[in-house]
Formats: sequence, C-alpha cells, structure tokens
Amino acid sequence: MKKLAVYLAVILSLTFLLTAAAFAADEASTVAGKWEMSMQGRNGAMTQTLAIQQDGNKISGTIKSQRGEMPFEGTVDGNKISFTVKRSTPRGDMTMEYSATVDGDSMSGTVKMRMGERPWTAKRLK
Repeated sequence: MKKLAVYLAVILSLTFLLTAAAFAADEASTVAGKWEMSMQGRNGAMTQTLAIQQDGNKISGTIKSQRGEMPFEGTVDGNKISFTVKRSTPRGDMTMEYSATVDGDSMSGTVKMRMGERPWTAKRLK
C-alpha cells in the first residue's frame, strides 16, 4: 500500500510539473502581426513597418522602411521582446539589436547599433 501511495505521489508531481511548464510556455506575449515602428533617425523621425511571425517564444519577420526590407529573428520572454537585424551598407555590414517591453498593442525599447543606442516605439496595426 505504501508503494502505491509513493507511485501516485510521483505521478501527481510529474503531472503538476508538466502542466506548470505548459502554462509557462503560454506566458509569452503574443506579438505576431504588423506593427508601425517609430524612431528618431539622423534626419528626423523615421517610420517603419514590423511584420512579425511567432512560434511560441521564437519570432521572425521583416522590417520594411524606405531603405527596403530586412529580415530578423528573435525571442519573446514574457512581455520582453528582442530581435537582431543584419544589413549590408556601403560602409560594411551592420548589426542592429532591438529590445523592448510589450504592453498590449504597444511596445517601447531601444536599438543598439555601431552609432550608439536609440529609443523606439511601435503600435500594433489593426
């Protein structure tokens, strides 16, 4: 009888842990869709379009601007998002590291690049 109680306790514990892990995976913010991103550039305000696809906590997509369309990959962790864009310029390759906090249909954060760090915001397009 003691062995049965121990086995049941182990099974219930494992079930609880697996359920908790499933709920934790669902806690990533849903960021899939199109977003209008704004930031200050060297020549004034810039507006870009973020198109995000999401698979769990992994994201990918494109940033579309007057300079063209650039792909990115990144992650979502709770309400934090981060992604990296790599592009070729006349001065060589450039990597931009974006990070932000998501709050419903808006997000705000910073982008780090070789010229420094700049703030950016985005609003979900309906």
